[in-house]
Amino acid sequence: MAKQRLPLCAIYGGTFDPIHYGHLKSVEALAKLAALHQVTIMPNNVPPHRPQPEASSQQRKEMVELAIAGNPLFRLDARELQRSTPSYTVETLEQIRAEHGPEQPLAFVIGQDSLLSLHHWHRWEALTGLCHLLVCQRPGYAIAMDNADQQRWLDSHLTSHVNDLHSAPGGKVFLAQTPPYDISATVIRQRLENNLPCDDLVPAPVLEFIHLHHLYRSVPEAK
Repeated sequence: MAKQRLPLCAIYGGTFDPIHYGHLKSVEALAKLAALHQVTIMPNNVPPHRPQPEASSQQRKEMVELAIAGNPLFRLDARELQRSTPSYTVETLEQIRAEHGPEQPLAFVIGQDSLLSLHHWHRWEALTGLCHLLVCQRPGYAIAMDNADQQRWLDSHLTSHVNDLHSAPGGKVFLAQTPPYDISATVIRQRLENNLPCDDLVPAPVLEFIHLHHLYRSVPEAK
């Protein structure tokens, strides 16, 4: 009797400050391309490689919950928000790998921008020993890596076969041909600060939460 194959677990980490349609629609497209049944959204607390979030950990958690409510594709993992130290992806993935065991196919979702800067991540070369990397397209970013060594690393891990992601615990990089949604949290925060509409960029419950808590607004100077 053939051994039953374990389902691929996919994790999508990020600041989500705030979560927006660029996040959600990219991963929904990726799920169809990579045959994902569920994606775990994992907000980080203190990202080492990016500016610190403007919204609090609790506010970003609540915005994610509002954004994914009623969508069975997504679930939330808030473990990184409980940390007071920088969130290193490799350490979190080591923890998740220990929880699931060595045979569980595991994938981490990143954007094309993150792939190009991956060599700056803490212990980045250990990532593919823990999981696959599923890469969503980002508009305006190069297809090739910055130098020959990084490109050789990428070429040695690339796969275009979805079955490779489901049949092995990790080790592959899958460049998904997702639509390049031109939406960024930076632009959204700038629009909100200038009282410009964001209805087409952010789910309505998230936008209501942002307005209710007066997030991403400049503080008026004291007179």
